[in-house]
Amino acid sequence: MSEKKNIKEKVETKKAKRFGYSNYPIGAFLIMLKNAAIAKKHIVEFQSTKLINAVAESLKRESYLDEITIKDGAISVRLAYRKKEPLLMNVVLVSKPGMRVYIDSVAIKNRKKPSLLIISTSAGVLSQREAVKKNLGGEVIAEIL
Repeated sequence: MSEKKNIKEKVETKKAKRFGYSNYPIGAFLIMLKNAAIAKKHIVEFQSTKLINAVAESLKRESYLDEITIKDGAISVRLAYRKKEPLLMNVVLVSKPGMRVYIDSVAIKNRKKPSLLIISTSAGVLSQREAVKKNLGGEVIAEIL
């Protein structure tokens, strides 16, 4: 019995060392994407959660990511490049664990900025354009400039 427990602890420790530990994993994931883009990396690996997978799918729908692969509790994403420059260069975390920021559908429609919001809604994680089409508001996870 204790042997199984030791093996499980070793696997969890190995995962923690591989991906690091964070109190706010979605923020760590987005900042890791930004840092990889600045360093001209093409592939980023991170621990897989439902929220991280949903945000990655949303970024893929908006053409910031080329490919997403989920395997063995890890998500591997390929950054999109155009003319040898990454598309995802500047990410600002809007909601943080200590202060959540919410926006309604009217405020999303009235935004005139060229940036893109990633919003967690009742229909899942959507981009700003998708939230306007579905007339939904929610928590603003990040702003992509």
